[in-house]
Amino acid sequence: MSQTIQLKRAYDPAASSDGYRVYIDRLWPRGLSHETFRYDAWDKSLAPSTELREWFHQSPDTRWPEFEERYRAELLANPAFAAFKAEVAAHPVVTLLYSSHDRDHNNAVVVLHALT
Repeated sequence: MSQTIQLKRAYDPAASSDGYRVYIDRLWPRGLSHETFRYDAWDKSLAPSTELREWFHQSPDTRWPEFEERYRAELLANPAFAAFKAEVAAHPVVTLLYSSHDRDHNNAVVVLHALT
């Protein structure tokens, strides 16, 4: 079975082409209501640790490569990630949702690479 995994900001409108929508962040997206934000899964334990997230946000321009490496290591050591991979594999289209303004340097990018 061919699978598509795509990335999308939580603030972008939901679309039928999104398939299974998974919110990847630990914190609720600021300004979105629980009634209007559509997602199928949200497992906070898959988000970067608070320490790593706060460290990265101090200097995202220079810390991205190390953040990527450290977050990937957190994911691969996390037993919940194996279960998440199995859940995602059951869906032909998966959209990883994130709230960061930076579309290229965010935790969903790391999750996508860890899944593929």
